[in-house]
Amino acid sequence: MKVQNLMKERMPKRVHPKRVASPFLLSGIAYCGYCGKALVGKYAENGEFAYYVCGTLDKKGSESCPAKYLNADKFESMVIKQIKERILTRENLINLVHMVNEAMGSAMQSYQNELELIPRTITDVNDRLERLYDAIETGKLNLDDVIVRIRELRQRQEQLQAKRIEIESQMSDRKVELADFETVSCYVDDLHELLKEGSLAERKAFIRSFVRELNVTGGQVILNYSMPVLPDSITMEKKGVLPTVQYGGR
Repeated sequence: MKVQNLMKERMPKRVHPKRVASPFLLSGIAYCGYCGKALVGKYAENGEFAYYVCGTLDKKGSESCPAKYLNADKFESMVIKQIKERILTRENLINLVHMVNEAMGSAMQSYQNELELIPRTITDVNDRLERLYDAIETGKLNLDDVIVRIRELRQRQEQLQAKRIEIESQMSDRKVELADFETVSCYVDDLHELLKEGSLAERKAFIRSFVRELNVTGGQVILNYSMPVLPDSITMEKKGVLPTVQYGGR
């Protein structure tokens, strides 16, 4: 699966060994909204069910934090359901691409305006240098009297040339443009399939690629995330600026 290969490339290089070994999907990103401690995944003593519990509650007892014990299967299923219905939707991906293009268009105009000023400024610097050279040749000025000024103007020339190259390079960066709706739809289907059928490691890596953290307070779960990076399969090359724009929300 293309999406699985994409997720393998994004798997974190450095993760705490306990989190890597944890059989719980949301370990390392789920936190208690009351005290801020991480939610710990555990199995009941009889091994019949698994649950998440606030680290404070687990260590210090029921009086230490008002957090509740969460059935692991139900909690993980609920989070995945919300990710599918609220984040990984066709509408969201389409809006993301449109937002990227709008930001790029605005930045492009700003770069273009700045670029148009540079030739005029360079011409002005060149004219100043020519007048100084003429004054030296005609004996109106002594070289020792203007050598510092000539050095400053030459340095300004170099700075302007470097700035022009920098802007032109930025303007030649990739611009993300929406492919056909069918391609976006297939990508969304692949992501949903990964959440359903992928291995634990694949699903963990994928969720961590865009979910920053989950905060659980009573019956409320706040999910902080940035939209997944769009793959090359739903983007195309076009002149533009800004390599990436991210979207965040709850």
